[in-house]
Amino acid sequence: MASTDAQKAARAERALLAGAAPDVAEALTGWLGRLGHERRLSPKTREAYARDVAAFLGLLARQIGHAPTLGDLDVLEPRHVRAVIAARRAEGIEARTQMRFLAAARSFARHLEREGLGKVGALTAVRGPRVPRTLPRPLAPPDARALADPATRAGDAREPWILARDAAVIALLYGSGLRISEALGMMRRDMPEPGRGDQIVVHGKGGKTRMVPVLRPVIEAVDAYARACPYELEPTAPLFRGAKGGPLSPRIVQLAVERMRGALGLPDSATPHALRHSFATHLLGRGGDLRSIQELLGHASLSTTQIYAAVDTETLMAAWKAAHPRATAK
Repeated sequence: MASTDAQKAARAERALLAGAAPDVAEALTGWLGRLGHERRLSPKTREAYARDVAAFLGLLARQIGHAPTLGDLDVLEPRHVRAVIAARRAEGIEARTQMRFLAAARSFARHLEREGLGKVGALTAVRGPRVPRTLPRPLAPPDARALADPATRAGDAREPWILARDAAVIALLYGSGLRISEALGMMRRDMPEPGRGDQIVVHGKGGKTRMVPVLRPVIEAVDAYARACPYELEPTAPLFRGAKGGPLSPRIVQLAVERMRGALGLPDSATPHALRHSFATHLLGRGGDLRSIQELLGHASLSTTQIYAAVDTETLMAAWKAAHPRATAK
């Protein structure tokens, strides 16, 4: 997985340099080196930054009629940046992706200023698109458990090991609050065998790692999948495999959840990422504090986690009634 990400980042960086004016390409080389060595950004983040800056320079080139040079960037005006943003919006790019796009361009602009190569003031003069802050839509605890229960898949015509695999991945998403990329990035050695540990090291965004508890039922679900899997699961190879033995695609997990939500009568908001929201919301509903939930989710800022505190009281009360051992006491 890591080597594939590095290869994708290298391809994106080569494409960026190939389309740039010579003096800009030289500056980009220094910026990319800084991202990789000084800031230690992950290959995935470097790939995204390289693609975003390539798109920015490409759209700018359409306006001025040639690949922009350092001199062009130095005299850039806010109207040019607004035109670039408008072009991205016309392509159907959502506001959150637009913000990342601008963040990458601003990162390169800061590098130019730091190196004395120019100052792209227009990028800071233009405000980015407003990103709507949407509340998470968690599942009810019984629905989340049903998605992860192998018994729910009884009668499914697919191979038993694939059913066990899907159940294991979904159990991990809900039981430990992982992002789908984090779950599928795990190697066999990352998951303890039953009775031999209750924590996993998760490799999150930006190459950051964190320690997350893993429940016994989740460990057992992964173990059941591993024993049924027809492929040899080497310690340093991907834990979750596709039907042909390669790394499991996120799309396959999304399709598995779509299939299950249809069978269970769940709304379209029941997605793999909704299981992560459910993990956080159900912990909060049972008295978990935001700081601890922040650590478990791997959020860099507590403000990101605080969105769960805004989930309405009715949802929290439903979670409490379903999960608290005294909630149904007579």
